Amino acid sequence: MSTVIEQTVQARLVAAAPRLHTVPVTLHYDRRDPFAVRMTFPAPATLEGVEACWTFARDLLAAGLKGSEGHGDVRVRPYGYDRIALEFHSPEGTAVVHVPSGQIRRFLEATDELVPAGLEHLQLDLDHELAELMRDAG
Repeated sequence: MSTVIEQTVQARLVAAAPRLHTVPVTLHYDRRDPFAVRMTFPAPATLEGVEACWTFARDLLAAGLKGSEGHGDVRVRPYGYDRIALEFHSPEGTAVVHVPSGQIRRFLEATDELVPAGLEHLQLDLDHELAELMRDAG
């Protein structure tokens, strides 16, 4: 069984340049990092012209389907009938993207099949992580 899920979604850039109608954005989930989701934007969609990757909590994405969530660099909320708005805040500015809610739901359903929500902690090997930490400290 695979430990990684990747899904491309069509994101509409709202408050970012260069102005593009929609761009393919990749959502990434790895069972080895069970609490996190990574969202990668292709180079043409960024101001710097390089690929940009944001990592945030899977439960933030799920909660954002139902209501406004987030207080830090990433904020998520429903937008209209069938979209979700994601806001990405950085020192360079703010980018807002809209993604069809159905695409986000399908991605989250796939991650739930891999690691059910609420059981993420069972994927962690804390003994191994602690040993690695101690090895690096020594």
